[in-house]
Formats: sequence, C-alpha cells, structure tokens
Amino acid sequence: MVAIERMESSLPSHVAIIMDGNGRWAKARGLPRAAGHRKGADAVRRVVEAAADFGIPYLTLFSFSCENWKRPLSEVDELMGLLRRYLRSEIAELHEKGVRLRVIGERHRLAPDIVRMIEEAESRTRDNSRLTLVIAISYGGRQEIVNAARWLASKAAAGEVDPEAIDQELFASALETQGIPDPDLLIRTSGEQRISNFLLWQLAYGEMVFTDRLWPDFTREDFSAAIAEYLQRERRYGAAISSG
Repeated sequence: MVAIERMESSLPSHVAIIMDGNGRWAKARGLPRAAGHRKGADAVRRVVEAAADFGIPYLTLFSFSCENWKRPLSEVDELMGLLRRYLRSEIAELHEKGVRLRVIGERHRLAPDIVRMIEEAESRTRDNSRLTLVIAISYGGRQEIVNAARWLASKAAAGEVDPEAIDQELFASALETQGIPDPDLLIRTSGEQRISNFLLWQLAYGEMVFTDRLWPDFTREDFSAAIAEYLQRERRYGAAISSG
C-alpha cells in the first residue's frame, strides 16, 4: 500500500464520498436497515480521522439526499435521529481536533432543532483549519444548480449583475460550495457506479473510485487504497498528453 502520509504534495485537496450500502449491510445480517445506518456512523468517524491524519484539507460526505425524503417515514426518522446524535456527541471532539464543520443542502426541510444544532456547530468550529468536513444533508446537485441560476437571474433582473458577465467563476460562487475547491476524488462504496445527483457541477473533472465495500465496513485502509489509486492517475482536464 502507498504510504499516504509521505505523499502530501500529491494528495487530493478535496475528497468526496457517497456513503452507500448501509441497508445491504444490515440485510445481509438479518438486521433492520437502521442497524446499518448506525454502523455506518462508525465508518464516518474512521474516515474523518484518516482524512485529518493524511492532511487532506476538505472532505465531503453525502449523508442524505433530496430523494431520500421519499423513503419510509420510520427510516427517515431514524436517519434524522442519527444526525441529532452525531451533532450532540461528535462536535466537541471535532472541534478539539481542529475540524471545521460545514453543512450544505436544503436545511429549511430539516426540523428546527436540527437546523439550530447545525448553526451552532458551524459557528463553534468556523475558525478551525486542520480539516473542513462538509456534510451534504437534504442535498441534490440539480436543485443546487437551479437555486444558483434563480439567484443570479434575480440579481440580473434587479440590475445588480450584467448577464454578459456571468461566467463559470461567477456561477460557482452562487453554489453552496462557494469557497471550497472542487473535489479531486469521488469515492463511492457498495459497488454502484453512478454519482446520484451529487455535486454535479463540482465533479466535472473529479477522478472517481468505486469499491464493492459496503459503507459500514469501509476502513482507513480502504480510504488509503482509494487515494493510492487516485495518485496513480494522470489528470489532464481535457488536454492531450504531450508526446515529448
């Protein structure tokens, strides 16, 4: 395995993860889906610690999509309960370890107490710089793009933005990830090979690594292996390789 700690100059500055497979993990063991989600929280802790130790500045985790609201109410309630417990029990430790928390997504769809805890956690950790942990909750990439377009259209209608001045940089500044570099690497667990409406704009040139490992079983070593695979790739951004 590549010694990740020794290759800091080549490491991705931003890793995004689609945490998939909690339900299948539970089903394979004859357990309710909720047990898989609870076990998946342990994997979150492992990966956050690894990212901080490896010196990766940004880590984004796809926690709950806009489409997930369509799941059975009991499962949604369980996921929201896990989020509450995470915000209550983990923020102090994240803060102590120099981790900044940032949440993206349609938080107006969340319960008021969750919104309050998110705001308090973001405020408490805002000056931390070891790792920025971005959690996507009630998030959808298409909706994010629509919201950005709507905001820029309203600015243009008010005469505050010249439509001709709208370029990729200005559009990116209207997204929820404003100020965060685009992901260099996307990891998806459980064997699925799609991005599922996640960071559609931001992943335009991101490298992708898919693993059959179910999320609750995802380890520090799996994370390291995905980064090692990324380090073997040549990123061209649409340019041809020079023949020398």
